[in-house]
Amino acid sequence: MLKRAGLDYWEHVDIHYHDGLDELFAAYPDGKYHYITKFGTKTYSSFDFSDVEEDYFFVFGQETKGLPRELIDANLDRCLRIPMNEHIRSLNLSNTAAILMYEALRQQDFPNLK
Repeated sequence: MLKRAGLDYWEHVDIHYHDGLDELFAAYPDGKYHYITKFGTKTYSSFDFSDVEEDYFFVFGQETKGLPRELIDANLDRCLRIPMNEHIRSLNLSNTAAILMYEALRQQDFPNLK
């Protein structure tokens, strides 16, 4: 549930809620899922998100727990990380989401943005 988004943006946003990952996967079986975790062996910028016809999904875990280990282990080839130094445990979830979204948009030459 979104709690802090400004009310003046709702008319421009198409939000879909799912009661878990299985429901999300069933709703978008052809989606390109990428799992964001500090255990990822590839950086987020090493992936090609340039195809505007693809449905890309960035899956984030809870800030306190991260993603389930079995999900990470089953999808290591699509686990991405944001490089950080050893003194930083993690980034705020909203900052992490913004970094990923804008990297994908940058690679697509910012479609529909001025």
